[in-house]
Amino acid sequence: MKNQKTNPMMRIWQIAKSEHGRLLLSVLLAVLGVISGIIPYVAAARIISGMISGNKEWNYYLVFIVSAFAGFTLKSILYAMGLSVSHKATFSILGEIRKQIFAKLPRMPLGTIIDTSSGKLKQIIVDEVECMERPMAHMIPELTSNIIGALAVWVYMMTIDWRMGLICLISVPVGLMFFGFIAASYGKDYQRSVEITQDMNASIVEYVHGIEVIKAYNQSKSSYQKFKDKVIANASFYCYWMKKTEVCQALCYTIAPCTLITVLPFGWWKYTTGSITADVFMTSIMLSMCIVGPIIAAIQFTDSSAKVATTVATVDELLSGEEQKHSETPVEFKSHDIELCNVTYSYHEGEEVLHNVSLSIPEKSFTALVGPSGSGKSTIAKLIGGFWDVADGVIKMDGKDLKSIPLEQLYDQVAYVSQDNWLFDDTIMNNIRMGRTSASDEEVMMAAKASGCDEFIRALPQGYDTKVGSGGTHLSGGERQRIAIARAMLKNAPIVILDEATAYIDPENEAVIQRALTGLMKNKTVIIIAHRLSTITEADQIVLVNEGTVECTGTHNELLEKSALYKSMWTAHVSEGGVA
Repeated sequence: MKNQKTNPMMRIWQIAKSEHGRLLLSVLLAVLGVISGIIPYVAAARIISGMISGNKEWNYYLVFIVSAFAGFTLKSILYAMGLSVSHKATFSILGEIRKQIFAKLPRMPLGTIIDTSSGKLKQIIVDEVECMERPMAHMIPELTSNIIGALAVWVYMMTIDWRMGLICLISVPVGLMFFGFIAASYGKDYQRSVEITQDMNASIVEYVHGIEVIKAYNQSKSSYQKFKDKVIANASFYCYWMKKTEVCQALCYTIAPCTLITVLPFGWWKYTTGSITADVFMTSIMLSMCIVGPIIAAIQFTDSSAKVATTVATVDELLSGEEQKHSETPVEFKSHDIELCNVTYSYHEGEEVLHNVSLSIPEKSFTALVGPSGSGKSTIAKLIGGFWDVADGVIKMDGKDLKSIPLEQLYDQVAYVSQDNWLFDDTIMNNIRMGRTSASDEEVMMAAKASGCDEFIRALPQGYDTKVGSGGTHLSGGERQRIAIARAMLKNAPIVILDEATAYIDPENEAVIQRALTGLMKNKTVIIIAHRLSTITEADQIVLVNEGTVECTGTHNELLEKSALYKSMWTAHVSEGGVA
């Protein structure tokens, strides 16, 4: 969907395109229901007029009693039918919106998704989409029908006596004036409420995910205080907002529907002076009361309509987010050589992190990216893996611009393992099988053995059927890494990127992993990012990245001779006991 600057309700109408028929039907049913609800008031006016005039004919009253009952019954049935139709349409639309969001996420740069907090994504996908239920299921049919219903009653009053029709409306604009004071800043306040709630949700997720670290480092008090402050800030804002609006809101709801405050004295004066009959006076009283319900309902939806702008904008921001624009036509690979040509890259904040980087990675070679923290190593690896697309320069695979390769096919070419791989709250078997969903149990176990994690898996109470917990919290960091590596091995992609993949592995297990990687690297293009320089001394080429540029390339021995920075890094590594 494209982000269009348009009225929020029109945007909802555009989003609801597939359900226009049912929404229009719900409006029609609601309008008929509101008009049916007028019948009891008209009937009551006729009954009172008959009593005043001394009419004692039973048939006269029976007709209006039956009409009132029929009108009330019809109103209830039509109202229920209208809401049923609108809710079915709305939940279908909300489901479609969520499907569109989930279809959108894979087309967005992976880096953008990773950089967006899970709390914010949850807020948009669950809460913000849910906020659209009331505008679509209720506001579209009910607000429309209440406005039309109130207008129909007013037109009818004007045909009876135009003076009573006009005097009836005086309280409405006076009441709405007070709501106008609220509406003036409502959009900005609601936007703030969304932001502060997203902030609180992100804090909750961070606190829950980090509880292990918090306990380990005895930071419960300070970490809880941060979480507590976010929750209190959220509650304080809503208290402030309520106090700011409660007086004007009360005045609005009190004054706007008070049509009788003008109809009764004015009508009595006109009746006593002979300008109107008792029948007209009583009918005007009943019809003015008939307007009260639709007016109150319409005012209540004014609050919802003010929220729509922020809600639609938030959802629309995600639906219209930047996508990776790749060809849809699959390509054929003859090799998996990788080449970066004059690549300059900036994140969405605008900070340039890579400057005119050129690099060649031959097929089936072992390339290591090293350099100081923040030098751009991971950015290069993620650009090769398709996490983002470059705007300046080009990255090629087999001589083909990555943008000419369909995203799905590009992801099939790369197995990416980082130091923070996510494990799903599922069995170990299924977590490894994520690498290739068609793999058999035997193939999963073979990958586990190759990555050195079969032994500890079988030692678990339920073996491969053991659930790892959300994010793999039931396993140690090293165990999670080995399962992630097993998943990458099962994928059997021609290009393997290991971004600090052995960060959580102890020396004994690292030896196991290194043996597994030796097997994994056969006939593969392997790119490794590592701080432990001793693990990449056998690399075909080592690329030294510094301050967003490739400072030099070569083998371990070559870099020791020609790069002072690499030599100092190696010396520091050795002095820290990095080499046995």
